Amino acid sequence: MIKGGKGGGKTITGLRFESRVTLEKVLSAIPNYKVSNDKVYFKGRIVAEFYPKNKLYKNLLEPKGIDYSKIISKRLLPDEAILILKDNTMFIIEIKFQEVAGSVDEKLQTCDLKNREYKKLLAPLNISVRYTYVLSDWFKNPSYKDVLDYVKSVGCYYFFNELPMEFLGLPV
Repeated sequence: MIKGGKGGGKTITGLRFESRVTLEKVLSAIPNYKVSNDKVYFKGRIVAEFYPKNKLYKNLLEPKGIDYSKIISKRLLPDEAILILKDNTMFIIEIKFQEVAGSVDEKLQTCDLKNREYKKLLAPLNISVRYTYVLSDWFKNPSYKDVLDYVKSVGCYYFFNELPMEFLGLPV
């Protein structure tokens, strides 16, 4: 969007998610973005790197000689993890799309512990962490107000269906 509200009608300001869609697929569909070998390019310049699931350990920590078991007691496997290179920030993104009550309800309550563990894990690399949920509309139900307030209160983040590019610090 252009300052003052003029133009920008085709500017993409958020990454739209649906059930079982990866961050890589969402970014790849945006003009000027290309994803190749877990690297994110904007207009030909690398701006981020992906480290989902086991790639966090295999492609980031192990090559730098970091043994996770000496830092945290259990391996954590993020749905999505994207390292934004300009400010050395790792966004741990958990995508929770729900249509009925279930175990995901309680998983939201674990964000404080996981956020702390990821921060400890990535501290040797001076990487800051932002633990973030992308949630379906199911979680807009008033019965989730307390847990969503909790998520914010412990320094974690959440968004519904979309992850703002500005939040990630990616160019638009």
